[in-house]
Amino acid sequence: MIRLIVGLGNPGQKYAKTRHNAGFLLLDELVRIAGGEFSLQSRFVGSLAELVTPEGKLYLLKPNTFMNRSGQSVSLVMKYFKILPEEVLVVHDELDFSVGSMKLKFSGGHGGHNGLRDIVSAMGTRDFVRLRLGIDRPIESKMVADYVLSDFSKQEAQKLEDVLSDFIRKFPQLCSDGYQSVMNEINSQK
Repeated sequence: MIRLIVGLGNPGQKYAKTRHNAGFLLLDELVRIAGGEFSLQSRFVGSLAELVTPEGKLYLLKPNTFMNRSGQSVSLVMKYFKILPEEVLVVHDELDFSVGSMKLKFSGGHGGHNGLRDIVSAMGTRDFVRLRLGIDRPIESKMVADYVLSDFSKQEAQKLEDVLSDFIRKFPQLCSDGYQSVMNEINSQK
């Protein structure tokens, strides 16, 4: 059962609508629809929301540490609430998928994603669930740092909104039945 959903991104208005903040964008929408609210929690170095589901409490975390230090915030929440790595879902941007696509998986490497790298280091394991939200890859690989910190175009923002809505429709099933129940459905979508 998933007990903690972590959205990866960078804090501050400057980064709010950037590609690297796809994880924050999903959590913001999920909390908005669920009627919850994020509050800044200095002890967790992040913003935390709590949702009550039929399966129990579910925590949503947006680390306030900037992307490359996300593991610090994640490990503090896990320790405080006694959450195991396999009960964590990390939502992050994925360069290797087109905008408007998503994939769900358990475990694996960090694929060069610095936020994931730091979380793996802080947890001491790769064994957690990941929701990868496509942001496309820039034509020139040397432009990656600037690219991930750029805003989505209007057309891309609509595609992202559609995929976030699709995930949110599947969210109750994820909570009640676990990530395996929705993984094949999500991963088989075009």
